[in-house]
Amino acid sequence: MAQVKLTKNELKHQKDQLKRFQRYLPTLQLKKQQLQMVIRQVEAQRREVEAKRTQLADNLENWIAVFADDVRLDQLLTVERLVTDSGNIAGIDIPVFVELEFNVAEYDLYVYPYWVDTGIVRLKEILSCDAELRVLDRQLEILAEELRITSQRVNLFEKVKIPETKTNIRTIRIYLGDQQTAEVVRGKISKNKITRGDAS
Repeated sequence: MAQVKLTKNELKHQKDQLKRFQRYLPTLQLKKQQLQMVIRQVEAQRREVEAKRTQLADNLENWIAVFADDVRLDQLLTVERLVTDSGNIAGIDIPVFVELEFNVAEYDLYVYPYWVDTGIVRLKEILSCDAELRVLDRQLEILAEELRITSQRVNLFEKVKIPETKTNIRTIRIYLGDQQTAEVVRGKISKNKITRGDAS
């Protein structure tokens, strides 16, 4: 703890600081709660997308196994680009999944089995789920880091800054009170000396 000056100006400065800390702390606590809530929502959304992806993959594998053709769907489909938007949660910018754009290679409908069209649609859905999971993971990383920083700030204010400032205010008040008492005592002693000096 830094040494504080034991003056009236410093007392005012410490009081102003305490007011500022106490005004800012609820905002930080609210931000922390909001971040925790959003993280839970993103985790739930991630679980849903992961379950959907697993179901789509299982269905596609079972379906392809039934037809037992040596067709590689991934050779007919390439990802062109991932489209994301930007969202804002508690003042933090996070990526938001919009869509995954694909490029489908031309293929001869007479050479490939009839189920390839549906298979490509399902593969697009699976790859879109994968991309959305990556974006959700990135959201969680950003939100977790911001939550860590916000929690540190809340702890700093609650456990360090506010108690430290209250202690400084109490110390300055005690010192200034002692000084005032000492001035009164010195004044009385001086008055008594003067009064005694007049009596002689």
